[in-house]
Amino acid sequence: MSNLDANPPEQDCPAKDDPGPVAEFHEARDVPLGGVRGVHVMRALPQRVLPTVGAWCFLDHFGPQAAAMNINPHPHIGLQTVTWPFQGDIRHRDSVGSDVVVRPRQLNIMTAGRGIAHSEFGIEPGQLGHGLQLWTALPDEHRDIAPHFEQHQKLPVYELPGLRALVFLGTLDNVTSPATTYSPILGADITLNPGATATIPLTNYHEHAIMVIAGDLTTADTTVPPGPLLYLGTGRSELTLTTHTGAHLILLGGQPFREDIVMWWNFVARTHDDIEQARNDWEKRNTERFPDIAGHTVAERIPAPPLPGVRLKARGRGGR
Repeated sequence: MSNLDANPPEQDCPAKDDPGPVAEFHEARDVPLGGVRGVHVMRALPQRVLPTVGAWCFLDHFGPQAAAMNINPHPHIGLQTVTWPFQGDIRHRDSVGSDVVVRPRQLNIMTAGRGIAHSEFGIEPGQLGHGLQLWTALPDEHRDIAPHFEQHQKLPVYELPGLRALVFLGTLDNVTSPATTYSPILGADITLNPGATATIPLTNYHEHAIMVIAGDLTTADTTVPPGPLLYLGTGRSELTLTTHTGAHLILLGGQPFREDIVMWWNFVARTHDDIEQARNDWEKRNTERFPDIAGHTVAERIPAPPLPGVRLKARGRGGR
């Protein structure tokens, strides 16, 4: 998915020390997607004080809404995009030749590496669209790899009494997603039955966060409403989840990302020059880096916004 902000701010994404176990709410902000009429998303990552959770560096929650999430061709570098729909089918096309439809509880994961372009369109006019768009930052040794795309229609399930989790990325306990990853990470879609209490194991040196999509949830001595991101920090070997009416939630986690990165528009990089070069390659239609997408015209390409008047920097902050 594209970040369609008309004037995207520089996102300082510094490395951080282990915070230990915490329970901090981070409110998602309402972002109107310029160029997509009437469509807003709630953006939970990145935030200035919480740029990443593990390698997760971008999290948009969209819908439920009838307006189609039609996103024309746009570029990415240095990241993986994760499309996770709850409702509605999405057609994905990209510059490595993929043309697929992803349906609810199926996974599209696209590795941008040194450069890829893609588009995403709703299939049925007026159908409800609801889901998540996420990015993971590629570590330095993998950020310039060849771009590629995967779709996984069947994902492994982790179950406890009253709890069912689809593991769409990484590993939860002994259940591992088939999707390719480049750092220790976790993404799980969890459903709790009404009245359930369940305790899931966690990797204690990883950090974790929860977003409730619907229902009521209590965890880490905290009542969690739908909407905000609850950051749980590191140092937890398990997490007890309790609900009265039932709950649908997303669990994200991973080894804390130790590298300072700069995020701007649809790019994850290490330096201003990296971003400027990617922007120029897109604007000048460098088809070696960003090949054309079959079925789209050149006129449909989303133009890159202007760079800010200052050099983008990845700034360290010596801990949270």
